[in-house]
Amino acid sequence: MHERIVILDFGSQYTQLIARRIREAGVYSEIYPCTVEPAEVVALSPKGLILSGGPSSVYDPDAPQLSPSWLSLRRDDGSPMPILGICYGLQAMAHTLGGEVARADRREFGRAHLVVDDDADLLAGVPSGSTVWMSHGDHLTRLPEGYRVIAHTDNAPIAAVKALHRPHFGVQFHPEVVHTEHGRTILQNFAYRVCGCAGDWSAASFIEEKTREIRAQAGDEHVILGLSGGVDSSVAAVLLHRAVGDRLTCIFVNNGVLRKGEWEQVQDTFRDHFRIRLKAVDAAGLFLDRLAGVADPERKRKIIGNTFIEVFERATEEIVAELGRKPKYLAQGTLYPDVIESVSFKGPSATIKTHHNVGGLPEKMDFEILEPFRELFKDEVREIGRLLGVPETIIGRHPFPGPGLAIRVLGPVTREALALLREADAIFIDELKSHGLYDDVWQAFAVLLPVQSVGVMGDARTYENVCALRAVTSVDGMTADWAPLPYDFLAHVSNRIVNEVRGINRVVYDISSKPPATIEWE
Repeated sequence: MHERIVILDFGSQYTQLIARRIREAGVYSEIYPCTVEPAEVVALSPKGLILSGGPSSVYDPDAPQLSPSWLSLRRDDGSPMPILGICYGLQAMAHTLGGEVARADRREFGRAHLVVDDDADLLAGVPSGSTVWMSHGDHLTRLPEGYRVIAHTDNAPIAAVKALHRPHFGVQFHPEVVHTEHGRTILQNFAYRVCGCAGDWSAASFIEEKTREIRAQAGDEHVILGLSGGVDSSVAAVLLHRAVGDRLTCIFVNNGVLRKGEWEQVQDTFRDHFRIRLKAVDAAGLFLDRLAGVADPERKRKIIGNTFIEVFERATEEIVAELGRKPKYLAQGTLYPDVIESVSFKGPSATIKTHHNVGGLPEKMDFEILEPFRELFKDEVREIGRLLGVPETIIGRHPFPGPGLAIRVLGPVTREALALLREADAIFIDELKSHGLYDDVWQAFAVLLPVQSVGVMGDARTYENVCALRAVTSVDGMTADWAPLPYDFLAHVSNRIVNEVRGINRVVYDISSKPPATIEWE
């Protein structure tokens, strides 16, 4: 059994990032809701415990509280359980132990400079003055007895603390996000220096263990996979094929909101390259008829999700007739960013938007779900794909949302709008690749805005659509910065789009970061 660190989720949108950083350090981590019983966690024999951030104030009537029993836990060897509280997790610790938490005179959201007062243990190797990422309205005003400050910022006199007589630490900032310069060092220090972990988890061990797990779970049953052709479902297909062979059948549905050439490319790749059983269903007309005139993004998602299930059911019935038996398992390439932005997964994370590939299927479909990547991020799946021999053309492909171009046509979805967007998007992506910029950004795409603008072409007045280009840099999609693409490149792309895509006369570039914006516009 792997050594592990358990994370208690108090509702932060960043909770899974903590797990990601701990796994980067070679230590397996699991997330549990803050409502879990301490005995259940102790039974896992963890090497340490991390308390996540969260959106609440400890004084809110419905705020999740930390039971004192958590702070007296011991490990299997009888030693005190190492604990690290992050943001709300620190405040919850302090509040439970008799410290004081109050509204800050000036809320702190964004970058701050950390002054290190004690560079032992948790902050070893962290330069004083380095950047940390703050996201809080409350802060500690008085420490609990037996704690002392080990770092501060201009606005937060208590930015990091440690207990004097047990391995308990807390930080007011978020070491898990990429904007904290030495956040990985801090979490590695907790895993190795404080918890005493050796590190025995890797992508390679994940592949072996997940393959065995799928084989044991599936037995001689058949598995079907909803394939999109993106990184997640592609790598899932290869992993599942490795585990169950020809007992895997992939279903690829043309929902009418795919990118240019995608319908043909996916079929060629999986039939010819991977030799995986593939059932392709062209239902573009059905989807687009139902999306006609729909502008609300949540309605778009629900229509696509419901129609997909309907088409998927019919395809499954055909597979049952071919196999002579019904597949027992449905596999999905769901990743954690999909989950944490959709539902309360292992904790009370706030809902931002829904995704059509999470939340389960209607009971009448009677499938058991296989989601091998449900707790992984995109970069982890890419690493696994490389180890499985998936071609780099697929591994390096940018993320693409389940609802496809439907949520990149802002406003009503029409065939005409989709045609314009496909061409503009293809030009943008082709130019990124030809200029060697595609791999420098995490995600790039075009958006068709629900406005028209006046233009002049050939001495004539035009009144046509506006296209927005979006390109971001990120590690995991939970936070992202806009990509500073060269001006001359953007001018070249704009010129091509306006000249080659009849119906677009203006191109703009999105320079918003996440947060406060999201990567997608809908």
